[in-house]
Amino acid sequence: MDRMVSVFNIGSQMIGSGQPCFIIAEAGVNHNGSPEMARQLIDAAVQTGADAVKFQTFKTELVMTHEAPKAGYQRETTGAGESQFDMVKRLELAPEVFGELMAYCQESGILFLSSPFDNESVDLLGDLEVAAFKVPSGEITNIPYLERIARKGRPMIVSTGMANLSEVDLAVQAIRNSGSPPFALLHCVSNYPADPSVINLKAMETMQTAFGVPVGYSDHTLGTEISIAAVALGASVIEKHITLDNNLPGPDHRASLEPNEFKNMVSSIRSVQTALGNGQKVPAASEADTASVARKSLIAARDIPAGTVLTEDLVTIKRPGTGLPPSMMQYLLGRITKTNVSADSLLDLDKLE
Repeated sequence: MDRMVSVFNIGSQMIGSGQPCFIIAEAGVNHNGSPEMARQLIDAAVQTGADAVKFQTFKTELVMTHEAPKAGYQRETTGAGESQFDMVKRLELAPEVFGELMAYCQESGILFLSSPFDNESVDLLGDLEVAAFKVPSGEITNIPYLERIARKGRPMIVSTGMANLSEVDLAVQAIRNSGSPPFALLHCVSNYPADPSVINLKAMETMQTAFGVPVGYSDHTLGTEISIAAVALGASVIEKHITLDNNLPGPDHRASLEPNEFKNMVSSIRSVQTALGNGQKVPAASEADTASVARKSLIAARDIPAGTVLTEDLVTIKRPGTGLPPSMMQYLLGRITKTNVSADSLLDLDKLE
């Protein structure tokens, strides 16, 4: 993906083509409703080298009805006996906690982000002057919500799980018509966990071509390889769930990375992005020594007296590569030696008339 796209900053980091990948440790609701565990997740995210740690801000009564059903993965991880409302209510943090978590992030040297799920939460995060708004996939068709966030004027990172391109287009139009803050789009498949066979990472390029904005990937697969592959394909942002322990109770722990896994992913992403380079096909400076050994030169096939006309049988091609390259063979043939040339020595122009 080399089409020129907009570049913008979130906090002190630039987002977009040619910039370091912005890595978000998605703490989400993996704090299980505990502010102390939320701080532990911040500590873990710092240790992994992530750029940001992201939570979810919501007031359950404003997000869903009491009868809203659980998703299949939620029934698998938390049981079918409890309603989605009751499950989510247990994971809700008090509004004042988000200011405390933001301050703790600032002290810890990591950027605080959170996804709001209702209008009151949008305003709460706006009042906290968050560096950016992270829009969850479920809100991609919630146009009034997107317009409300866009009017805050903060950068936006918009997940597009469950959406087709026309739905993404409507969301982009809403953002651009409501203040047009800078934004990035994240490809996403909203299964927990998602199977790699349905991920379709090439959709990132489709969105970048269609909308001319930085794109990235919000990863719900198990393991780290799909996130790393997304970076190799040009993702400017990677979001991945982090947990203190995959065995903790809760809906998202199973599809999350434990801290050591997350740290290894960050390290791999940094290595892959460094390896991408600038696309120019030129030798690396470190290859010079190998080239002198591995390449070949034009060599005297036997002792050649001065005054000899060079013919093919007098010239061979051998290592090292420090002499005339084999591509100059036709330039040498027919020329006359000015000096005696020893067998197995490099031929050079100074020895020829």
